[in-house]
Amino acid sequence: MVPASIMLKIVFVTAMINLVSVLLVLTTCRCMNMWKITSGLNKHAWFKRYFKWHCYIWYIFLPSLLIHVVMALSLVGFPF
Repeated sequence: MVPASIMLKIVFVTAMINLVSVLLVLTTCRCMNMWKITSGLNKHAWFKRYFKWHCYIWYIFLPSLLIHVVMALSLVGFPF
């Protein structure tokens, strides 16, 4: 059994990873090009290079989310 202090640190670190990776996923989403305010970004070369990373960011986000949920539920329990 993992000590509670270690589990709490894992929950915090994965929460930060989740926060950053979900922001990266949202900013590289194909739906973003449909918004009027962000439609001009697709003209820039730096955005096209950044846009190609969308699928790879999911490989960071999903395992981090799974670890976060499992650790949080084992630490706190199911609240309902």
